Amino acid sequence: MRLLYVLATWLAFVVVFPVLALMKKTRDGAWQRLGFYPPSAVPQGPGPRIWLHGASAGDLLALSPMIDRLRGRFPDAKVIVSTITNTGHLMARERLMKKIDAVVYAPWDLWGATRRAVRAIRPDLLVLEYTEIWPNLIRAAHRAGAKVALTNGRFSARHLSRYRAFFCAIGNPLLDVDLFLMREEDEAERALSLGALRQRVQVTGNTKFDALAPLEQAVEDHALREALGVPRDAKVWIAGSTHEGEEELLLEVYRRLVKEHPGLRFVIAPRYLERAERVLGLVTAAGLHGGRRSKGNPEGAPVVILDSIGELARAYRLATLVFVGGSFTSRGGQNILEPAAQGRPVLFGPHMENFRDSVQVLVGRGGIQVNDAEHLWRVTSDLLARPDSLGPLGELARSAVLQVSGASDRNVEALAKLVAA
Repeated sequence: MRLLYVLATWLAFVVVFPVLALMKKTRDGAWQRLGFYPPSAVPQGPGPRIWLHGASAGDLLALSPMIDRLRGRFPDAKVIVSTITNTGHLMARERLMKKIDAVVYAPWDLWGATRRAVRAIRPDLLVLEYTEIWPNLIRAAHRAGAKVALTNGRFSARHLSRYRAFFCAIGNPLLDVDLFLMREEDEAERALSLGALRQRVQVTGNTKFDALAPLEQAVEDHALREALGVPRDAKVWIAGSTHEGEEELLLEVYRRLVKEHPGLRFVIAPRYLERAERVLGLVTAAGLHGGRRSKGNPEGAPVVILDSIGELARAYRLATLVFVGGSFTSRGGQNILEPAAQGRPVLFGPHMENFRDSVQVLVGRGGIQVNDAEHLWRVTSDLLARPDSLGPLGELARSAVLQVSGASDRNVEALAKLVAA
């Protein structure tokens, strides 16, 4: 059965490789993605070797609170971080390098590539995140003697039948995972139903809550406001982490809002930076004047695209009101707690399947879930018309986030026991 997966992945890779090689988010690091790491890319020396993998920039940020704690438990450890996207790699180099020993591109889940990667990195512990179940990588690490753990674990209820069919066809990779650190009881039950061994499953929460410290006011706030071309006294509506198909809806909502609230500025932060030019085109097609943060928005356009890495949390500090994308599409939502941690009221759509725990934290405490674009317009317009209500709502959201923490400590305690064993 494993042979079937090995052959299928190679056949699929041959077909899709031209696309992967051209996509902005995956076209760099081709040799590393095939498992060829130069000696300079991987740290040498004694101490346990801990490999943390997060698919994207956001996933790595959710893992980041664990890094300091792992350093405390294993001062001589070599911590290697891997990611799939170019933005994740760039973010790790800019924001995590003081904490880690190396950042690399994760290998494609191909039989030869994963074996080469494991031989080069030589992990004692491989930590995957969310649903990053890569059978060839897990198998290669397991056979090399590494412990394998899943943190912030989640399995979608609506995809359980697909997981079962997939695992039945290729052999269950969960049997090679030594520890499942799940976000919720329901997700732990799903892991068990998929074949995870009960003694290996724990519910520890989500480390992303520990990464949501409120930012202090800093000179960067003024610099970002200038780069966005937003006047100091302007009301600002920010749509963060938007996806394909959402911007058109949001731009129509903005067109209606600005008629009732003249001077309202709109900042759109697409989830994938390579879409920035397309989003700007949608702004123009909607009959609106748009600019880009990377260009400094010199004309002070009322609609501006935030096309930079690592600035979204600070941009939320400039917002009057926030909408978080991925929630009007089948994507299943994005991080609604990041703007809440900055003390801003947060609106989001009906599709939050991947962030149910965040919805439970925020709804009724500074977070408002809307049904559709029409509902979004009504709620947003009403809130903008009652500015005195925004401050208390934002503080309620901030306090809700601060009350939820501790998953990183629990995870590191469990991982330390695994390494010791």
